[in-house]
Amino acid sequence: MALKIYCFRMSQPSRAILIFCKVNGIDFEEITVDLTKGEHKLPEYVKEINPFGQVPSIVHGDLKLFESHAILSYIACASPGVADHWYPADLAKRAKINSVLDWHHSNLRRGAAPFCLHTVLGPLLGIPTSAEAAAEAEKILTTSLSQIESVWLNENGKFLLGNSQPSIADLSLVCEIMQFEILLEEDRVRVLTPFKKVLKWIEDTRIATSPHFEEVHKVLLGAKSALHKVPLEEDYDSMSSIKAMLN
Repeated sequence: MALKIYCFRMSQPSRAILIFCKVNGIDFEEITVDLTKGEHKLPEYVKEINPFGQVPSIVHGDLKLFESHAILSYIACASPGVADHWYPADLAKRAKINSVLDWHHSNLRRGAAPFCLHTVLGPLLGIPTSAEAAAEAEKILTTSLSQIESVWLNENGKFLLGNSQPSIADLSLVCEIMQFEILLEEDRVRVLTPFKKVLKWIEDTRIATSPHFEEVHKVLLGAKSALHKVPLEEDYDSMSSIKAMLN
């Protein structure tokens, strides 16, 4: 029963699912749905795959599923051989991971996505931008990053909830923040530099999922190069702003 993943690598939740599957050796077919060409709004995609016209989506046998957190938890449970730390069988631990994922969409994503949209992505996608909307999104974003440090990273351990190994929540939230690579350097530095625990956690998650993390995120570094007219280097470390801000 082949797993089909409908995604676009510039989409942060799409990247989280791809990295998770690659890290865990899950066989899948990647089907690109190009958002810049409006392929997510094509009638056949909306009718057959995702009625909301978004990515990511999956088809697995008779199951059609959308919403990235639901997809991650489903694949973690349905795929043999996935290490327990990704989505533990223990219901209390699983509930805590779900709480982080619920928080994500109501907080971090609500700040991160519109901030990127109203600074650099809007013009690329032909969407009107607003300085006021960018400023409001940055407030939500800054509060969210502070809460990651004070709530989710406040215990001993490299990862969210004090865990020694990453969960699907770590991957989902880190991929959300990684989109900041395409921001103007002044915006990226202003937003992220104060949060050293967040930067360290991003690097720890990258290392734990290497080399798949770097491979999937090459698309971001390519976009960064094109948007800001900087050389595109093959070496991930030399292109990564996150690692540079940690030094």
